[in-house]
Amino acid sequence: MTDSTETTAVGRSHDIRYALALHRTPKIGARRFQQLIDAFGSATGVFTATARQLRAAAELPDESLSYLQNPDWDAVNADMQWFAQPGNHIILYADASYPPLLKEIHDPPGLLFVHGDPDYLLQPQLAIVGSRNPSRDGLALASEFAAYLAGYGLTITSGLASGIDGAAHQGAIAALGSTVAVMGTGLDRVYPASHRMLAHEIAVNGALVSEFSPGTAPVASNFPRRNRIISGLSLGTLVVEAAVRSGSLITARAARDQGREVFAIPGSLHNPLARGCHALIREGAKLVETGEHILEELAAIIPHLASPSDSSAASAIPVQRQEETAELASDYVQLLDFMGYEPVTVNQLVGRSGLTPQELSSMLLVLELDDYLVSGAGGTYTRVR
Repeated sequence: MTDSTETTAVGRSHDIRYALALHRTPKIGARRFQQLIDAFGSATGVFTATARQLRAAAELPDESLSYLQNPDWDAVNADMQWFAQPGNHIILYADASYPPLLKEIHDPPGLLFVHGDPDYLLQPQLAIVGSRNPSRDGLALASEFAAYLAGYGLTITSGLASGIDGAAHQGAIAALGSTVAVMGTGLDRVYPASHRMLAHEIAVNGALVSEFSPGTAPVASNFPRRNRIISGLSLGTLVVEAAVRSGSLITARAARDQGREVFAIPGSLHNPLARGCHALIREGAKLVETGEHILEELAAIIPHLASPSDSSAASAIPVQRQEETAELASDYVQLLDFMGYEPVTVNQLVGRSGLTPQELSSMLLVLELDDYLVSGAGGTYTRVR
């Protein structure tokens, strides 16, 4: 390493150290962080400013001023130890590697913690989000859309949560694509803990990213902040299933406010997890039924999307399930016609079909095992293809 290279490395380490100290300052959010950097030229400059200068620059409360005069260097040193570990990165707002789309939002993080390959943050991304407690069909749709779109070169971005988020990450990995997880904790923690292995797979096939310092626990207020980063990194956000009041809608509306595309998959009028998607569609989100609908909308932004990197994988995981090549017996086809696409009970089907409850129970079991329908609460059945 040459002297100039060593000097550059030492200077960068110094910049990161003071940025981490500023990042840990109480009552300093993303906007105040950037205000102070702009006012004093660097994080180091912030710590050499007087209390009067700091107050004039950002109207800082006493708690912030007190910390800036006596930073917790032990905590900063712990952050630097995390940074020194293989695969860990810290990206400052001023770095060329900071995601340009994220810079465009009104409150971009002053720095990002990354585990994995930070280059994936510079790739065209699509966010896929939805309920933590989705239907089985919702899980399948999330996985299928993610696999299809990852096959065309889009990095799938989500929040590592249970349900739709996890299915989206898994779909991208299954299609040999890339995926980014934006976390509401420090990167030394995985929430939920059941996704620990998934987090490892994401780090191998993409990146884990957070604006929260290592050691940060899963506090409820962190997740709405996390959501603006999911949408901010992405060209658009797809909502698969969501209740009317959910974090997924926060992400979608953040995307709208950031000037990004918002997509929603419609569902049954009787499905409470479809109501959030329907609300978004009423507000102007684009209704999508296939991955091609999303590619068509994004073509104006990224006209040269890649062909599937592995055509066999892409064709094996289509957006809409292919019908079985072997046809169902005519009486089963007729029963599916009687069902329609709304939840129905056995008693309703008795009235529509003329079959006995015993005959229906046997046929419904066969159709459920073959994934033509799903059973739900209250003894209802819903056709899914």
